[in-house]
Amino acid sequence: MQRILIIQTAFIGDVVLATSLLESLHHSFPTLAIDILVRKGNESLFNDHPFLHNTLIWDKKKSKYRNLFGLLFKIRKKDYDVVVNIQRYAATGFLTAFSGAALRIGFDKNPFRLFFNRAIPHQMLAGKGLHEIDRNHQLIQVLGEFSLHKPKLYPSPADDSVVLKWKQHAYICIAPSSVWYTKQFPEQKWVEFIQSLPKELIIYLLGAPLDHALCERIIVAASKPNCINLAGKFSFLQSASLMKNALMNYVNDSAPMHFCSATDAPVTAVYCSTIPAFGYGPLSSLSNIIEINKPLACRPCGTHGKKHCPLNHFDCAEKIDNAQLESTLPPSF
Repeated sequence: MQRILIIQTAFIGDVVLATSLLESLHHSFPTLAIDILVRKGNESLFNDHPFLHNTLIWDKKKSKYRNLFGLLFKIRKKDYDVVVNIQRYAATGFLTAFSGAALRIGFDKNPFRLFFNRAIPHQMLAGKGLHEIDRNHQLIQVLGEFSLHKPKLYPSPADDSVVLKWKQHAYICIAPSSVWYTKQFPEQKWVEFIQSLPKELIIYLLGAPLDHALCERIIVAASKPNCINLAGKFSFLQSASLMKNALMNYVNDSAPMHFCSATDAPVTAVYCSTIPAFGYGPLSSLSNIIEINKPLACRPCGTHGKKHCPLNHFDCAEKIDNAQLESTLPPSF
């Protein structure tokens, strides 16, 4: 085996978790040429990655299917020995099935599984303790014995230098946004939490450019000194570098949580409609999980977030007590 392709064209957090495979493969096969295929927009996660040979990009937003066929031709030309597809969807299953690789591996829920050499059972609800990185590693067990490695990102010295001036004093980071409404701790709840923090503590609000307005509303409503809106200011790797040195990072069940896992940054993850038992929980050495402290018959309401609460009460978020978040502050505060 000389060349392998890992396919993960889902959202940012899923791609970050896929980096655990890169770590495990490299440590077991140091000379293996490893490529990864991601959706356009996520390729910057792999700038200067020390173990990757190539990063392939699928532009899903513009000429999606023409680009898909273009990718297939590119993949076939690269003559991979192995293609490992982490996803369970038809498009990436198509790429895997017709990649020309001698060994084509994917999950048994993929519509193109009949064209795979190995179709591995996907165990999303197989019980607590099976993390996504464990599920992903089941795909490569046919290649040999592997020790499980955590996800890892590699901010460069240039990335570190961009955020260096923001690291001069003790700080926490808050990433208040999520793509899904029912995964996002409510805006007013973030405001209440910030208002409860010591006035001398520096607070950075992080997110994508589209999150800038949300972060600004939170800051204005909290009316708290030393609260700074950095949403949209940094790249993925620069944000990861900043989070790595925070006293604590407060996040939803979303990509920033996985940035923390991949840099071993301290993290407090707030779970609303989803639950850690799905296997996407934090992996940092210092990790806290915040969720409603009593069972709800409606929770979880699905394996992914939703655009609104199906029952129109959102109790899984609204009934989380602010004191639960306060309890995770570093002892010095």
